[in-house]
Amino acid sequence: MPYINFSEDDLYRANNADLVSYLGGCGGHVKKVGSTYQYVYTDGSGTHDSVTVHGGKWYDHKNQRGGYAVKFLQEFLNFSFQDAVVELLGGHCSAQTVSSPGAAPESVVKPFELPEPNSNMRRVFAYLTKQRFIDPQIISHFAHEHKIYEDSKYHNAVFVGMDENGTPKQASVRSTISFGKIFRLTVANSDTKYSFSHFGNDGKLFVFEAPIDMLSFITLYQKDWKDHSYIAMNGVYESAILKALENHSELKSVYLCTDSDEGGIEAAERLRDILREHGYTDIFRIMPQQKDWNECLKQCYGAEYLPAVPHERKELYLQSVAELNEIKINPNRIANDLIAIYNSADRIRLAEFSVAASEHFLKIAGEEFPLEQMKNRLAAEYKCYQDKGTTATKLCKLQSAMTAGLEQLRKPSQTAAELKITARKLYDIADHALRLSTEETLVQRVELKETSEETPSDEPQFSQAMCM
Repeated sequence: MPYINFSEDDLYRANNADLVSYLGGCGGHVKKVGSTYQYVYTDGSGTHDSVTVHGGKWYDHKNQRGGYAVKFLQEFLNFSFQDAVVELLGGHCSAQTVSSPGAAPESVVKPFELPEPNSNMRRVFAYLTKQRFIDPQIISHFAHEHKIYEDSKYHNAVFVGMDENGTPKQASVRSTISFGKIFRLTVANSDTKYSFSHFGNDGKLFVFEAPIDMLSFITLYQKDWKDHSYIAMNGVYESAILKALENHSELKSVYLCTDSDEGGIEAAERLRDILREHGYTDIFRIMPQQKDWNECLKQCYGAEYLPAVPHERKELYLQSVAELNEIKINPNRIANDLIAIYNSADRIRLAEFSVAASEHFLKIAGEEFPLEQMKNRLAAEYKCYQDKGTTATKLCKLQSAMTAGLEQLRKPSQTAAELKITARKLYDIADHALRLSTEETLVQRVELKETSEETPSDEPQFSQAMCM
């Protein structure tokens, strides 16, 4: 295909194409889960459903990356950049086609460039104050620091990330329209190590998913706000946080203020682990009572708001752990009984038996580890951002854990150290059994919901800081 010089409007429309509609029209497998959709695909390692899709935006929780519609076609459907844009535009674009016989056009990487500013920011100011309820003085503060402004072409809100010398390095753009598709993007060639932020001097860093969340939180909690430090990640990526901590050695305490939904809860857990790996120990979670901090702000002003969305998988797993019962085992029949319970497909019973057997071997090794302590350990070690995969995937993991556990059980005359290894492998069986049980319950719930939605009814319908 000849080189196509796409206009900004073409790229805007392509990136905001409705991926669910597109995939439905070309045979792609998407399924609705709550308010979002999951894209199901198969590769060399099996079938996956870790990609969530909403409008033209997608995020792959398994590989922790995401983007807009054009990148989706490149990543999952093997389109080139040019073909992806043309495909999403339906072949209709305002671009100029440039023939280049005998040689492909040279790839020119443009330097980072901020969108042209408007002569005023009346539209952005009105949007942030009247629709988002952010305090005008807080907006003015960031505007005077040239961190918020209105672009001249589309009148979008531009949020600027600066380096330690005050040089713009990154910018995110958000539309100010109150209807139709919401437009968000990161300006091309932004340095993701920098983001919209404010740095005080009291050693506290508050972390948010987006600039409006950050501004909303400051509006809600204005006392001494300039003394604190704040950063918006523009998603759930950690590079900007790590760079901020590297450049500001006075920052000691990190408060993860990500959304109260599945993505935000997983992001908080993942960021906690990454920060711990980098030596930070004072990590706290501040969860908004509604879906995000702007929804909390809307609630304060009596506007319609989105409620918090629980992490259903995590809650189910923790509930199963809490409800585990103490059972007696026959020390002479552990392997045989383990196999029999596994074959019965009673996942909870398998978890209870495995935990009891694990306690038994730890006691022989000289360690007392009662049931409540074991349950606390299961709950503390569970990481929802790592609990991905279908029921088939989780069944395979349970089978592998069973194989490893049975091999360990068959070893004669075990030392104290080997007994602890046996206990750990039995503990792993319990963990995988609970994860599989959770996934099976979620699948059943989806199937029941789909069945109930398909069944016609004549009935009338009515609508109605924590340490980490």
